[in-house]
Amino acid sequence: MLERTPEPELMDSVEQVDAYAGADFAESNQQFVDTLVERLAARSGPGSLIDLGCGPGDICIRLALGLPDWSIEGADAGPNMLATARRSVDELGLGDRIRLVLARLPDAGLAQRAYACVVSNSLLHHLPEPDVLWQTVRELAAPGAYIQVMDLARPESAGEVRQLVECYAADAPEVLRKDFENSLHAAWRVDEVRAQLEHAGLPLECEKVSDRHWMVSGWLDE
Repeated sequence: MLERTPEPELMDSVEQVDAYAGADFAESNQQFVDTLVERLAARSGPGSLIDLGCGPGDICIRLALGLPDWSIEGADAGPNMLATARRSVDELGLGDRIRLVLARLPDAGLAQRAYACVVSNSLLHHLPEPDVLWQTVRELAAPGAYIQVMDLARPESAGEVRQLVECYAADAPEVLRKDFENSLHAAWRVDEVRAQLEHAGLPLECEKVSDRHWMVSGWLDE
């Protein structure tokens, strides 16, 4: 069984930001957004949504396009990531729909119990303490909110890590290949995430949704 190896919490060097902004995460990001839009349409009206660890803003933009009646907020601890996100948002004329804020979790400045939907993609494995994310979710979510969190799943072996890197990042810049490899080593397994949710008292489900991702989702009590 591959042991977890933590990686730096903040990925915000100019080289990393440029690599992530130029990378093609369309498939997994759109899968995340399509799942969210489908589940919200079935049960919830318009509201406010926050994306924790929004990075260069791709998911915020996709959410704004997929949820035209919703207010979207993106929070990230990286100034360079947010600067890139702001440029992308402005280029698409979505500045009135998407608000971007600098925040490092836990952050008391984020509105408490204010969001009808709290989401995050690929943030958990960066945090030194996973409870920080789950506690933040609990604090920010309004009663009855929908929660959706996706991240990488740690493989069983170093060999599987190498296979995934070759499969999905063979032609990527070296900085992106290395970050992907480190992230796979730092990721949490489904069973570990389920234990974190139980410890946090969050009634959410966690399931494997691809060969390299798990997803947590569910509705909180009213």
